[in-house]
Amino acid sequence: MAVYSTLAAVDLGSNSFHLQVARAVGDQIYPLDSLREPIRLGAGLNREKRLDEESQQRALDCLNRFGERLRGFDRHAVRAVGTNTLRVAKNASGFLKQAQAALGFPIEVVAGREEARLIYIGVSHGLPASEDKRLIVDIGGGSTEFIIGREFKPLRLDSTYMGCVSYSRKYFDDGKITKSAMKRAELAARNEMQTLVSRFAKGNWQEAFGSSGTARALAEILQLNGFGDGTITADGLDQLRAAMIRAGDIDGLDLKGLKSDRRPVIAGGLAIMGAVLSELGIESMGVAGGAMRQGILYDLLGRTQHHDMRDVTVSQFMQRYHVDSQQARRVAALARDLFALFTQGDENPDDTAPQYLVWAAKLHEIGISVAYSGYHRHSAYIVQNADMPGFSKMEQDQLSTLVLAHRRALRKVFVRGPDEADWRMVMALRLAALIYRSRTDIACPAISAKVSNRGVRLDIDREWLAGNPLTVTALEEEMAEWEVTGYKLDVRTLREPEAGSEAQAA
Repeated sequence: MAVYSTLAAVDLGSNSFHLQVARAVGDQIYPLDSLREPIRLGAGLNREKRLDEESQQRALDCLNRFGERLRGFDRHAVRAVGTNTLRVAKNASGFLKQAQAALGFPIEVVAGREEARLIYIGVSHGLPASEDKRLIVDIGGGSTEFIIGREFKPLRLDSTYMGCVSYSRKYFDDGKITKSAMKRAELAARNEMQTLVSRFAKGNWQEAFGSSGTARALAEILQLNGFGDGTITADGLDQLRAAMIRAGDIDGLDLKGLKSDRRPVIAGGLAIMGAVLSELGIESMGVAGGAMRQGILYDLLGRTQHHDMRDVTVSQFMQRYHVDSQQARRVAALARDLFALFTQGDENPDDTAPQYLVWAAKLHEIGISVAYSGYHRHSAYIVQNADMPGFSKMEQDQLSTLVLAHRRALRKVFVRGPDEADWRMVMALRLAALIYRSRTDIACPAISAKVSNRGVRLDIDREWLAGNPLTVTALEEEMAEWEVTGYKLDVRTLREPEAGSEAQAA
């Protein structure tokens, strides 16, 4: 992957959409431009967890504007990330197709812990150097992330389904701020946090910081109204809570520093922050300047400089599940070579595909640690559902499909739709696993290929085939397997005898 001097991150949050453009110099990021729009996408979720048309249109209009700013950027220099609302919306896939067309770049939806990891990367680069363990709390529109880390490394990550938009809608939807509504919201937040309190409470860290819009807005309001000194404390929140209850109505709030776009979601944010300080024993919380969009930029910088977190994750999974690393290496190398053969001459090659193929080859046997029988299904399940730092949910789905398809029946893979898997990647991985079935460093045969839109015709060295009858049988079965997919694998040297043999037979 090329090195880019200018990078861009798009954060599709449940409350606001952000675009950050930055210059990359060495290992550092220097901001050049930023855009923010309060879309409140999470407010468009109805009871059936579907995004309404109005919220979708607000989002698409914003992404059209972001897309104009990003014109001319290479696709590898931009990373767009969707968060909680796009994780839970049942009609997210349809919306994402329109959103990607509007933005002009792919949009990844990340899991909660991956969101937490990106947040910590962004926040840690904006804080003074320290060897202390730090707690980071990020109250977003639809979820709240909790991270403990030291320096630039996150040590504990968690994500909860509570956010300033969702809580404001649920407990203050009529605009009224009452003591009972605030109490219900805070109790709900405290209940949501019970599973993580023991791991994130005071004693597990030395400093606490809030990041993103809710924390910054609360700290500013506390300071400007004489309730605090720029940090967030329980006493300051008590005073703010009392002032809001006295006002009784969101529209009636008269608080210095309360911006118009923050007004509809401030009550939900306050309730969650109060619960966080109470449950985790936080006496004083500072406010960090960094956020997820900076984390996206630093993560993207690592990818372009060959320090990709995804490579680290794959290596860790191989160790965790006791993968035969030599076999993984063999299969990965041959699969990559076969895919290059199958895509030779492509006008617009996907230069990320070989990397995904290598990752799939390295992970295709992790399910053996569960059970050998049907291990490809176990492998695919783990890849699809595990927390895999650096990977988006869509990337995990793509890898899971490749892993599932590397052996046995193909029909179910391709009936899902043409976008589920690149048949050339699947064929390359299957053939590599088939040829190296002996799990030894055999001499690979000479292979040539003629590729069409719907299949491949292979010529494999006849002498090699003659010496490997078990592989010949497997290749014959593989050709039959591909017949049901609508794609064709034809090993010409298996079905056409040598000209010399024909003459001798005559």
